[in-house]
Amino acid sequence: MMTNISENNLYGQTVLGASASSTVVTTGSRLKPTSTWRAALAAREAGPTAALRAVRTNIVQSIRAFRTEDLMEAAGELGQHFIYASCSHAITKSEVLESIANGLHFPRPQAKNFDNLLNSLTTLVDRSGPQPGFVIVLEGLPCTHKFDKEARETLLDVFRDAVEFWADRRVSCRIFYSFA
Repeated sequence: MMTNISENNLYGQTVLGASASSTVVTTGSRLKPTSTWRAALAAREAGPTAALRAVRTNIVQSIRAFRTEDLMEAAGELGQHFIYASCSHAITKSEVLESIANGLHFPRPQAKNFDNLLNSLTTLVDRSGPQPGFVIVLEGLPCTHKFDKEARETLLDVFRDAVEFWADRRVSCRIFYSFA
């Protein structure tokens, strides 16, 4: 008997109470799937809303197993704002920030730098009234020398800070991203 190394379900979340149900039995060279994978797949097959509910409420994560259309449908069913920003044409930091500002419907000056973007994602939106929750999709973040790994991580840190802000106010905020 061999223990499952990842102890994660389909959506990258740590399995709570991992026990014998999260072990993998090897028979020759074939591995039997664990029950945690079966549970995650069952949630995924139950529909977009069930799949989104399987994700922690305040998180920034790779879009991986989700489709944008499913996230939009699930956000609508849950009564949350769905926000989509395509950065696939962007190459530089300013183009990425402009794409995000357009997707979030912020005025252009509000997203000229990371600090203004964070302020727009948090304080500006919070002042507009009670919020039901957010599902934000950042698609096609560039991997170029003008928007390098450090810039991508800084951008994701801005969104992580925004998620913490909304978590403190008990508002669900899930942010999904993908790289070009």
